[in-house]
Amino acid sequence: MTNDLQSWGRFPLATRQTTHALAWQTDSIPTAGASLLPYGQGRSYGDSCLNENGTLLTTHGLDRLLDFDAATGVVRCEAGTTLETLLKLTVPRGWFLPVTPGTKFVSIGGAIANDVHGKNHHRAGTFGRYVRRFELLRSDGSRKVCSPEENPDWYEATIGGLGLTGLILWADVQMRPIHNPFVITETVPMADLEDFFKISRESEQDAELTVAWVDSLALGRRLGRGLFFRGNFAPPRFDGLPLVRSHLSHGSALAVPFNLPGISLNWLSVATFNWFFYRANLLRRGPRLQHYDPFFYPLDKVHRWNRVYGRKGFFQFQCVVPFSTARDALREIMERSARDVPSPLTVLKTFGDISSPGWMSFPRPGVTLALDFANRGDRTMKLVAELDRLTRQAGGAVYPAKDAGMSPENFAAYFPQLERFKSYIDPAFSSSFWRRMNP
Repeated sequence: MTNDLQSWGRFPLATRQTTHALAWQTDSIPTAGASLLPYGQGRSYGDSCLNENGTLLTTHGLDRLLDFDAATGVVRCEAGTTLETLLKLTVPRGWFLPVTPGTKFVSIGGAIANDVHGKNHHRAGTFGRYVRRFELLRSDGSRKVCSPEENPDWYEATIGGLGLTGLILWADVQMRPIHNPFVITETVPMADLEDFFKISRESEQDAELTVAWVDSLALGRRLGRGLFFRGNFAPPRFDGLPLVRSHLSHGSALAVPFNLPGISLNWLSVATFNWFFYRANLLRRGPRLQHYDPFFYPLDKVHRWNRVYGRKGFFQFQCVVPFSTARDALREIMERSARDVPSPLTVLKTFGDISSPGWMSFPRPGVTLALDFANRGDRTMKLVAELDRLTRQAGGAVYPAKDAGMSPENFAAYFPQLERFKSYIDPAFSSSFWRRMNP
């Protein structure tokens, strides 16, 4: 039994799970006994990467780069390879990830299993759209190469399939071309929620990358006040600029050394942080040149930042609601959460209408809102359940990769292809999340 492998939110804790480490693609996986679940870097926030009373198939050893075509930008790597490792190989050769989440410390297998999205969803869709092929190992020993042409149903079930269709061994990923490692960014202040919609609509005409930070404690007429960040990869005239290595988070010595006291995150500390963050970034208004690392991965600079939420961990609630209901739904969700447990991190972003090949993919057209809550026990669980209810009422959906509190009924409503997906689940695979959704 091991208690070492947890989710990034560290709630719920899994105290009774074993591990089976994989080092080679030819390794077999257990054929009898407890249920199985692949485990990469443990960056899912809730319990979708946990398997209480089961076995985690750890993929840290499956981290080899197998092939890279610098002419086409297609890279083949094993499932345990991190996005950081890919970037180290491809950026100097003029290629970047087609889609990236807010951390580069995730594995390729995890990125596929959760069909991650990024700041360019309105232009590029999800990560799964750029996975050309992968190989899936089932618990009966069979192996399937999956692509839009080969075993297409398995391909579509596995992208966003939460690691339940089998173990991904390797994948071919189509990278996107860049001229250099820099991004031209701009910070625009938002007065309120309506301003977010206006700036977002205008920005998406010319900006590939957009996202907004919101002061979670600004309520009433100021609700939605914050900062809008937009950017594009830099053109060739910046090719010759040297890298500023101190900006690279993989070399950062910053880390949270221990769990902070739970009481340290309260209304006053969140208000103080928001005040400084808002004003510090206002000073940076206007276009500026940034290395990609601090723009895409600002939190990676501080390792183990999840410890600021204390020993009991935290929830990250992320939902998407349709444009037609977004204004009223987001206002209600943000006001409801601000009255109860203040969120130190609140992020808004629009999703476009580019569909994913994955049946269980979370992104869909609308506005996505992410909120962090320190775990205060039943009080926080009740808040998350209420936000889940409001999301369904608005016709939206909650992100399984970050969930620790949605109801099984709402999960079924959010994912209309759920019954079709169930027939592709490996009978030996399961997760704490899946059993919670299917009691």
